[in-house]
Amino acid sequence: MEHITGLQQFLTIVTEPDNIPIGAMLILVLFFTYVSFKQARRNDQLIEHGMRDRIIDEMRK
Repeated sequence: MEHITGLQQFLTIVTEPDNIPIGAMLILVLFFTYVSFKQARRNDQLIEHGMRDRIIDEMRK
């Protein structure tokens, strides 16, 4: 009996045909989480520099 690592087991489960959409959804969630944190950081920087009014202008771009 060979030893199966956690990564091998994870990849076996994720690459099953029924689970591929779930894997794609996980990637999308991570991407949009990154984008939202990046925008939140930008908004915080604008507030710190006293440019609160520019937040709405940035969102409309």
